[in-house]
Amino acid sequence: MELRAVAIALALTATAAMADEPVQLLTFDDLDGWAEDDHSAALSVFRNTCMDLDGSDWEALCAVAETAPDARTFFELFFRPVLIGGEDPALFTGYYEPELDGSRTRTSRYRYPVYRLPPEVNGQWLSRREIEESRVLEGRGLEIAWVDDPVELFFLQIQGSGRIRLAEGGFLRVGYGGRNGHEYRSVGQELVRRGVYQPHQVSAQVIQAWVRRNPVAGQTLLHHNPSYVFFREVDIDDPNLGPLGAMNRNITPHRTIAVDPDHTPLGAPVWIEKDGDGPIRRLMIAQDTGGAIQGPQRADIFFGFGDEAGDAAGVIRDPGRMMVLLPIERAHQLIPDA
Repeated sequence: MELRAVAIALALTATAAMADEPVQLLTFDDLDGWAEDDHSAALSVFRNTCMDLDGSDWEALCAVAETAPDARTFFELFFRPVLIGGEDPALFTGYYEPELDGSRTRTSRYRYPVYRLPPEVNGQWLSRREIEESRVLEGRGLEIAWVDDPVELFFLQIQGSGRIRLAEGGFLRVGYGGRNGHEYRSVGQELVRRGVYQPHQVSAQVIQAWVRRNPVAGQTLLHHNPSYVFFREVDIDDPNLGPLGAMNRNITPHRTIAVDPDHTPLGAPVWIEKDGDGPIRRLMIAQDTGGAIQGPQRADIFFGFGDEAGDAAGVIRDPGRMMVLLPIERAHQLIPDA
């Protein structure tokens, strides 16, 4: 019930926020590449979370979706594309599920702890620098596992979930368990501010390489982001499934996006038109959120797990536009004269 209550609250917040944003009602003919997409793949992912959407219209659409209708007809018959936020370009980035090497036991190699949320954390707590320099978490039994690379651990916190390949055998999956209440600050933007790189040069791989080449300055750079993420252990029923997203369901590579739930209802279909290198025209499902994902024209594309997915996700920072597919009546309520 708690997760459903959260989903309902986020949906209501998104509806209220839409009323304060420029909204344009479109047709499916206005969507570049719509006819060429695999709508059946999108419908399958939509069914994974549609039961968590609140409202009689969403509930009715979810029931229809379960009857395995023709996918393209389903979306065109019951939805309308809505452009929220005006004509300013969208910003698309990518994320992935990192895969780290680690152990459940601390060793000389595996000595960097992955912590669960301390019980006293409620609201804003110590910053990243204060946590690491004070060693306030040590010796309290809060360690889920230990990993061998502090830089990869930092990026695990940015991604919010990941898999740890255990030295003992098998995998351990960790999901978002809470945070210290500090705002996320981009270390990539800080490198640009310092004049180390130009904006187009910055990627996760570039940042990791710079920190490893400059260990002292690199530690200071990581402390520029005061946000610190804690984790929880998540059961892996099927290692081929993606991690749990904000709706507590497994997310799907290349079909799930993280959005700002203040503007886009979690669980809603979203048509994205990502420009730049490797343009994407695809129907995604908004099943996740992220601290850096803010605004109506902002989305993070889930690329999967492991190094290959990380390489692909780390270079995405492209413009475009995104349209939320809303039930017809709900879409027309946003624009009464439409």
